Amino acid sequence: MSVSTVFTRAQLGVSAPLVTVETHISNGLPSLSIVGMPEASVRESRERVRSALLNAGFEFPARRVTINLAPADLPKQGGRYDLAIAVGILSATAQLDGLSLTQYEFIGELALTGALRAVTGVLPSAAACRENARKLCLASGNTEEASLVDDLPIISADNILQVCERLRSGCLDERKSRKPVDDVLIDAPDMADIKGQRLARRALEIAAAGGLNLLLYGPPGTGKSMLASRLTGILPPLTGDEALEVASVYSVAGQLDHARYYERPYRSPHHSASPVALIGGGCHINK
Repeated sequence: MSVSTVFTRAQLGVSAPLVTVETHISNGLPSLSIVGMPEASVRESRERVRSALLNAGFEFPARRVTINLAPADLPKQGGRYDLAIAVGILSATAQLDGLSLTQYEFIGELALTGALRAVTGVLPSAAACRENARKLCLASGNTEEASLVDDLPIISADNILQVCERLRSGCLDERKSRKPVDDVLIDAPDMADIKGQRLARRALEIAAAGGLNLLLYGPPGTGKSMLASRLTGILPPLTGDEALEVASVYSVAGQLDHARYYERPYRSPHHSASPVALIGGGCHINK
């Protein structure tokens, strides 16, 4: 009997709770079962992982394989657990013998060929990984996003074979230095576009200087939306922590724009939006 433990991260809103992937291989009829509240997309990972390992030239155990995703009371969804499950099986079958996997976290979806695919919501996982002083192993398509987190060792790969090679060599990605916030030119709407509206402009300036809330009220066409959109142009750029928090929201939604990392967000919902829509109700759809 063989047991291995590998770490990964779930996606729960804009947080990324730790998930421990425990793999147990025992005698019995060949099977692979996943427990720990996996949803359909996670249960289907057993077919992706089996095909990926076989097509990459690894041996898939012809025994009873049990995968536990702990904690058991946390719902798991998506293909982000594929890489951690595959590494756990390789470790339990001694195909990754002699490696200390407890210093790594693994996130990525596997193709049937063994290729690694990028997933959404990597930025919160990367921030949580840094807080726990671990290294993050993920698909090459997520490298730029994970690199937004400073001082995080990253291992990126295109397929499961590269993951194993880089784990054995201990080779980390070379990080590209990001421009400091003082050197970033933010292209925000300019208050100079506003003609007249002296009192409204003064209200915007006072609200920006004091960090105050502001309510603009009036009939359609009086310039409320135009004024509000110019507020970001007189606010200072986001600090490092603020930018990371805002980017995490866009990361989970799959709408992260690296070029606008330090820009303060401006949202303009339609006037017919319901209160539920304004606070984020409805179904979750990844675009």
